[in-house]
Amino acid sequence: MAFDRKNLTDAQLVHFYRSILYPRLIEEKMLILLRQGKISKWFSGIGQEAIAVGTTLALDEDEWIMPLHRNLGVFTTRQMPLSRLFKQWQGAQDGYSKGRERSFHFGNRAHHICGMISHLGPQLAIADGVALAHKLRHENKVSVAFTGEGGTSEGDFHEALNVAAVWDLPVIFIIENNGYGLSTPTTEQYRCISLVDRARGYGMEGVQIDGNNLLGVYDTIRGVRDYCIRHQKPYLVECMTFRMRGHEEASGTKYVPAELFTLWEKKDPVQNYETYLLEQQVLSADDVTAIREEMKQQIEHELAMGFDSAPLQVNTQAELNDVYAPAPSSWVLHEGEWKEVTATPAHRLDNAAADYTLPADKPAAEKRFIDAIQSGLRMSMHQHPNLVLMGQDIAGYGGAFKITEGFLEEFGKARVRNTPLCESAIVGAALGLSLQGFKSMMEMQFADFVTAGFNQIVNNLAKIHYRWGQPADVVVRMPTGGGVGAGPFHSQSNEAWFVHTPGLKVVYPSTPFDAKGLLIAAINDPNPVLFFEHKALYRGVSGAVPDGYYEIEIGKARHVQAGEDISIITYGSGVLWAQEYAAAHTQLSIDILDLRSLLPLDYDAIKAAVQRTGRVLLLHEDTLTGGIAGEIAAWIAQHCFSWLDAPVIRCASLDTPVPFNIELEKNFLAKSRLHESVQQLMNF
Repeated sequence: MAFDRKNLTDAQLVHFYRSILYPRLIEEKMLILLRQGKISKWFSGIGQEAIAVGTTLALDEDEWIMPLHRNLGVFTTRQMPLSRLFKQWQGAQDGYSKGRERSFHFGNRAHHICGMISHLGPQLAIADGVALAHKLRHENKVSVAFTGEGGTSEGDFHEALNVAAVWDLPVIFIIENNGYGLSTPTTEQYRCISLVDRARGYGMEGVQIDGNNLLGVYDTIRGVRDYCIRHQKPYLVECMTFRMRGHEEASGTKYVPAELFTLWEKKDPVQNYETYLLEQQVLSADDVTAIREEMKQQIEHELAMGFDSAPLQVNTQAELNDVYAPAPSSWVLHEGEWKEVTATPAHRLDNAAADYTLPADKPAAEKRFIDAIQSGLRMSMHQHPNLVLMGQDIAGYGGAFKITEGFLEEFGKARVRNTPLCESAIVGAALGLSLQGFKSMMEMQFADFVTAGFNQIVNNLAKIHYRWGQPADVVVRMPTGGGVGAGPFHSQSNEAWFVHTPGLKVVYPSTPFDAKGLLIAAINDPNPVLFFEHKALYRGVSGAVPDGYYEIEIGKARHVQAGEDISIITYGSGVLWAQEYAAAHTQLSIDILDLRSLLPLDYDAIKAAVQRTGRVLLLHEDTLTGGIAGEIAAWIAQHCFSWLDAPVIRCASLDTPVPFNIELEKNFLAKSRLHESVQQLMNF
């Protein structure tokens, strides 16, 4: 193996040696502990250390890295203490994720490392978002994302590289080609000669290098970094290497031909670099022995502290509290002590009561539902200079429904960004922006298309704060619903998919007043919010909307009208159906509750609705099976049984896809069975 030191000093070469030796010695110790039964699992990166170490050495300390599970060298080179790393691996309370994440599935802002998820591919798009933040701030920085050769088969690989290329983002994508994805060899992963050849298809530069040559990796990444910054473009680096252990230790290596181990053992990155330093007389044999002994002692010392971790104390309330990032807070002096408080925003309006009237000092104008959303979005763009809008056709075209029409001219193409058809990558990029302190709004052209970004939403956005305290300050706007003859792929009500996912907030307004206020609240919220907008309401509903900047509290229902006979609990289009039905059946006194927020739910308001009438009809446009009405019905049965005078009735759409023909669609929708459901409830 040929090494080229170029302008590196002896001191730098020794520093590099220490940097690559340390993770190797840690891993060797981990394998001993594994055999002793003192740890339960280990994903070994032995044989691949030069890639993680060389890359990290080539970057500035404040440049974000998205590593994978064999990149111990990233964490150690960024000087993360082994004692705490070990506590993390053991699931200790005082690890980096409070015992909530395993091995390397965690991140840390102080060290600019973003933790991976097991799906691998989503890491790449996060790097896009970080790089976009650098670009918007005119910073000379890059972001780096690792993937394996197996991960290049994921759609996320294509999407992330395509977005980076189209947007000219300074991202370095690194492929660690170690020959196997778990047990699947490269011959069963791809048919191109080299993975780096794919770079040309995206219009970016790429290079294949020896991933076991520490100095080669460092020099390449340093040069690529300079290129990305100078040209504001991405770069693909394929590092050829070999995994000297199994996928994890329990999996073994029987599927790997023995001759490969013989071949690659001669290319060991640590041993070859050590030999080079000895030959160049940068180190002596005594130096090597001393460094190794020093590090082994350090490892033992750090592990002793790691094993000394206190037993984990389960605190249910703490677990629940950490699902969401807290609202912005301030510190006040109270009785001689500084206390952190979260104040109610001065611009928050509480219109939850059925008899609510707009205050005289809040001028309002009649607006359509779509205009209210546009107003809330425009005001938020002025309120938050760090807010970036992204979506298909949202710039010059103004979006499929023209909500962002004129925004490009008003706020510029840097903040109002057309995206490729890459839903997963754009959600990931939104999370990357959040890492850098930006807010983002992504518009799904139709809620139906969210499936293409589902993994990023439910596994990255939703879980990241609980995992390692990183907020995902992202709003995903979702035009939804039927009744417009759009067929099965443009009409679905899929809100229930996300209500099941802790860490998300799900909002679904039914009036222009609420649409504006809830959208402003969603953008102000540091957590990921899915904002559902019924397409039939866009131009079909109007109402008084305050002119100014205001919030409606997320998680608080609205009492639409008081009644004594039955309570209809609903949201979205269901609110209008309930109001229309009540107006047409004045012989009944119908109480209507608009949930507005589906996650979190306003259980106090639900309980009050049950108490008011004792008869409850749960109405939603979504299909019946697995809809949110089932969850609410179960909660009422458990917590409000004594107030019920009849069984809880659910009225929902048919358990079929949404049909195209307008007559079939009318029959599909819950509205067609509303009268029948009311009669069933009243006749019990």
